[in-house]
Amino acid sequence: MAKGFNKVILMGNLTRDPETRTTSSGQSVTRLSLAVNRTWRSADGQQQEAVSFIDCVAWGKPGEIIAQYVQKGRALLVSGRLEQSSWDDKESGQKRSKIEVVVEDFNFVDSGQGSGSDYSAPAKSSEPTKGNKAEEAVEDIDDRPIDLSEIPF
Repeated sequence: MAKGFNKVILMGNLTRDPETRTTSSGQSVTRLSLAVNRTWRSADGQQQEAVSFIDCVAWGKPGEIIAQYVQKGRALLVSGRLEQSSWDDKESGQKRSKIEVVVEDFNFVDSGQGSGSDYSAPAKSSEPTKGNKAEEAVEDIDDRPIDLSEIPF
């Protein structure tokens, strides 16, 4: 039997500000929604456009960073996996389900605060992992303030 592959990459604009909450176990979870536009030419040469609204969820530090630096309307590139959840709707008695993107990596796209940065969720393995370049740079800073005008992006 073939092994499955579940990977999605999306770039779109946030339809609302990200919402971060904390679970009862102390884990933070951030929910956001992306509007992803698609344009094409129809058979008669007319330009067509469609928008898909995609719900996303980011767990832990990636979600906290997204919530801190992006707001409604800002562009965001995310990659992750699709996850389906289902439940019984108590009001209607019907079974409901939805599919959302579980964000594993992201990249700020537009030129606002925090743009040009990227974040990859730490690999989950038994081997010790090295921090990314941003984390290593933070360790080199002694308690002096950061001058944002010196950042090249």
